Amino acid sequence: MDPSALADFLPALAMAIALAAAAGLRAWLPLFAAGGLARLGVLELGSSFQFLASDKALALFGLATAIEIIGDKIPAVDHALDVIGTPLRPLAGAVLAASVLGTVADPLTSAVLGIAVGAPSALVPHVAKSALRAASTTATAGLANPALSFVEDALAVVLLIFAVLIPLAAVALVGLTLAFATRWLRRRRALAPAA
Repeated sequence: MDPSALADFLPALAMAIALAAAAGLRAWLPLFAAGGLARLGVLELGSSFQFLASDKALALFGLATAIEIIGDKIPAVDHALDVIGTPLRPLAGAVLAASVLGTVADPLTSAVLGIAVGAPSALVPHVAKSALRAASTTATAGLANPALSFVEDALAVVLLIFAVLIPLAAVALVGLTLAFATRWLRRRRALAPAA
């Protein structure tokens, strides 16, 4: 790969990873944001993914975002959304990654890279979030889960902002967040009484 192509590819790859990671926290919000930003001309999407900025897609993503964000604050509903989100979040991550990579690669390459990069980038935060929620449910009988949901909302929004403005910093933020979550979970397990 020549240096100029690499200079275009690396920021797109970082943005793809960051958007997919945001999808690991909220499946619909990043799709809604990407479509809205593309509609406003702030975010460039590959030609095969222009449908994300269509009226129907934005209406669907907006409604699904509202349901996901509100439902995640309600005990029991949050667990159902998490079960549904397990396959949905990596899929959303793959679509988001492919849509951004479609600006620097042909449609087939961007789709393959979207799956290879986006799905795991969304799955890792989702698994960490699920483990944190399980620990919270065990420790607080689920009473702390709505507060965790607000933190997840805020982190998803911050990731989206960083993904668009400074994608390489967003990837660093994802790494730091995952390192913190892993460390916190290890400490919780070490402090937990043996059964």
